Amino acid sequence: MCHEHPSLFRQLAAARRSTRAFRDENVPPALIRDLLETASYAPSTFNTQPWRVHVLTGEATQRVAQAILTAHAAALHPTFTPFPDPMPSACRALQEDFGGRYYQALGIARDDMAARGRQTARNYAFFGAPAGLMLTIPSALTQHSWLDLGLFLQTFMIAACERGLATCPQVAFGRYEDVIARELGFAPEERLACGVSLGWPELEAPVNRMQMPRLEIDAFARWH
Repeated sequence: MCHEHPSLFRQLAAARRSTRAFRDENVPPALIRDLLETASYAPSTFNTQPWRVHVLTGEATQRVAQAILTAHAAALHPTFTPFPDPMPSACRALQEDFGGRYYQALGIARDDMAARGRQTARNYAFFGAPAGLMLTIPSALTQHSWLDLGLFLQTFMIAACERGLATCPQVAFGRYEDVIARELGFAPEERLACGVSLGWPELEAPVNRMQMPRLEIDAFARWH
């Protein structure tokens, strides 16, 4: 029955995707506030609610993007990756599959390093989105609280999808944490988890129509 008549939540979860092309149309701050209130109902370990959010709209979005792009162009920061080395083989295979689909959707050859570099820079301009978020967490907290932050982020993205908005969570901002911390005035204990692009999706953009496969249940679940 669930597959014949999927719930609204299942439809929203399936419809949510990382969007990388946005319309030039502002998102009302009141709407962002409403989404944050919805996300605040996410569970957390002993109700510690460890998430902190810096919301960027209007000039602030452009200012922070420009500061990051300036640092990126100067190439003074070390290579950043959210993955260990070596990376688990099963995860690496999925990552490489994503890369192939991503650059194909953009019409970029895998060996066209100049075009790939330009696309990477679009990360730091929020892919043209009019709004962005920077999610932080107190640096002393452990992986359990980072899990709480992920629950908050997922709730926010599903809520945004329900309102017709699109999001793209981006760990790539971690490379320029010091720049972002300076521009936004992070407290000394704040650690950047990721950024999020937020806006109205450009539905005709090929990169937004990219379909990413999901593992079959028995590939990741063991039944006892």
